[in-house]
Amino acid sequence: MIELIPAIDIIDGKCVRLTQGDYESKKVYNEDPLEAAKMFEGCGIKRLHVVDLDGAREGKIINYKALNLIAAKTSLVIDFGGGLKADKDLEIAFDNGAQMITGGSIAIKSPELFYKWLKQFGCERIILGADAKDEKIAVSGWQETTTKDLIPFIEEFHKRGIKKAICTDIGRDGMLQGPSTELYKKIRATLPDIYLIASGGISSVKDIEALDNAGIPAVIFGKAFYEGYIKLNDLEKLITKN
Repeated sequence: MIELIPAIDIIDGKCVRLTQGDYESKKVYNEDPLEAAKMFEGCGIKRLHVVDLDGAREGKIINYKALNLIAAKTSLVIDFGGGLKADKDLEIAFDNGAQMITGGSIAIKSPELFYKWLKQFGCERIILGADAKDEKIAVSGWQETTTKDLIPFIEEFHKRGIKKAICTDIGRDGMLQGPSTELYKKIRATLPDIYLIASGGISSVKDIEALDNAGIPAVIFGKAFYEGYIKLNDLEKLITKN
C-alpha cells in the first residue's frame, strides 16, 4: 500500500494551504498545526510533511517552534522543508524534532552544500525536493522556474546517493484536479530505485488509489483533506488496507 503523508504548511504559525505556490492565495485551515497533526496521528498516520512557507520565502527557518511542538507532542515521523540554506538551518530543524529534511532550492543553488549534507547525515535523512512546472524545476517557494529538466535533475542526485525524492507538480498543486500520474510513472520507469513521493493535485481517495495502482511508493496530500474531499475515516480505511 502507498505510504500516506499529510502535509502541514505553516505561515505565521498557522496551518495554511496555497494554490500553485501563490502566497496571495493563502487560506488558513487551522490556527494550531499541532491540533491538525494530532488529528492525523489519531487515525493511524505515521508520517508528516511539514513546510515552513515563511522560511521558504525568507531563506531561513522561521516556524521552528511549531515543528518542535508537533515533534514533542506526537510520535509522527516528520520531514521538514522550507528555508534550509545553511548548516545552521539543518541543526535547527533536527534539534527541533525533524527526522528528515527536504532540500529543493538548495540542491539547485548550492549543490555541493547539499551533497555535503547527504554525506554527513545519510540518504535516509536527506530528501530531494523536486518541484516542477511543465517538467522544469522550480525553486524559492516556487517563485522561480529554472531551465533544468525534472527527470535528469533527479537522476543527477540519485547518482550521488539520493534515495528519496518528493516531486510536486506546481501546475496541479492546490487545484484538486488530480495528480500527474503519468509523470510519476515516467519518473519510476527511468529511476525505479528512487523512493518517489508524489505531491500536488490530490482530490480524492480515488486519486491516491490510482497512484498506488501505478506503483508510486508514497503520496503527500493536503488541500483535499482540509477541504473535506478526503475524510478521516477514508484515511483509516486506506491504512487498514495496508
